[in-house]
Amino acid sequence: MAQENQKGASTLREAAKAAYLPGIDFTGSYIYNQRIINLLGEDAKLPTMSFDPTTGSYQYNLVKGPDGVPIKDPSSGSYIPSEIAVIPKEAMSYDIHNVFAGAFTLTQPVYMGGQIRALNRIAGFGEKIATAMSNNVAQEIIYSVDEAYWTVVSLGEKLKLAESFVALTDSLCRNVSLMLEEGVATKSDLLSVEVRANEANIALVKVNNGLVLSRMALAQICGLPPATHMELTDETLNAPDLKSVPPKTDMGSVYSRRQDLEIVRQSINLLKSREALSLSEMLPKIAVVGAYSFSNPNVIDGFKKKFGGGFSVGATLQVPIWHWGGDYRRYKAAKSSTTAQRFLLEDLEEKVQLQVNQAKFSLEEAEKTYKMTQVNLEKAEENLNQAQLGFQEGVLTTSDVLAAQTAWLGANSEKIDAEIGVRLAYTYLSKVLGTLPY
Repeated sequence: MAQENQKGASTLREAAKAAYLPGIDFTGSYIYNQRIINLLGEDAKLPTMSFDPTTGSYQYNLVKGPDGVPIKDPSSGSYIPSEIAVIPKEAMSYDIHNVFAGAFTLTQPVYMGGQIRALNRIAGFGEKIATAMSNNVAQEIIYSVDEAYWTVVSLGEKLKLAESFVALTDSLCRNVSLMLEEGVATKSDLLSVEVRANEANIALVKVNNGLVLSRMALAQICGLPPATHMELTDETLNAPDLKSVPPKTDMGSVYSRRQDLEIVRQSINLLKSREALSLSEMLPKIAVVGAYSFSNPNVIDGFKKKFGGGFSVGATLQVPIWHWGGDYRRYKAAKSSTTAQRFLLEDLEEKVQLQVNQAKFSLEEAEKTYKMTQVNLEKAEENLNQAQLGFQEGVLTTSDVLAAQTAWLGANSEKIDAEIGVRLAYTYLSKVLGTLPY
């Protein structure tokens, strides 16, 4: 999912670059009108004029009396033309029942107040955030796999330990049975040993089931079917290679390697670009526009019912003047978001420093615990040998042997846990230091 988000962010960054280039669009429309257009309500009657050479000008053709004076209409008081030009009503009627129109438009941004640059920066930082998130998820998966891997190894060792403990209790049970037959042991001794043997067998079943489930969990984390059988390299557990914990750590390098902090750093950059985007809403915008428009009918050379059109070129200027402070408040809100994200980064860096110190202490503690469990196991083994020898010689009871076996089991189990703890502590320290490979 993180990788797909990364691909999507990369695609968005490429898409943002397109805003620098001119955009070409086509718009088409069809309109049906119920009526036609009549520019004249009835036939138009217009007076005519003739050229008078004596005056060198045009004079209206009017009806004149015997005295040569133009006659007026008594009802209207206007002169009566002797000739008229008639424009029929039908000549100024236009059929617009079906109108088709379209336009190809080219728009080239010239200055958008920094909006396009801000959008490109936002897309670029978004890609970096997606990359850091993918890296962070990869680290988390690797750490989870490592944890599940060592859980399988641990339970595998404990299974062997449980089998050894069952063998010990079974051996003791046989010996006590023989001693009971010889009359040197009591029925109570045999029952105590049999109870411990049953407990050992129950523990063996639980460990075996836990091992099967832990293998299924490891396969699931690795993206494999749960029933997948895997042979692990470390199933025969070897002593961990103890390394000295670095006394001093360059926290600046840790911060730069930590992918979770990288997400926050890039988020700050993204929010700063959003500040610029908000600021661009208050700045003028200029664009050059070119278009080829056409329609049917067209009126380029009179009204004709066919397609006709032409080119046009121009420029647009948009200047924000007053929006009641809305744009400025959005800009201030964007700055507040950036400041809050900076505080978050500072807080996370402090927590990472604490996390690193805790991881160092945990590793030191795990190594000391491992060394102590080695000593305890040696003593437990010697104690078990002495208890078995004393029981054979008749100076120790079955309770003493059972106690020695329990101590030996606990010491072995603690040593296994300590070995796994050291390995996990190393892995966790690598994770918090940002050095865990991904």
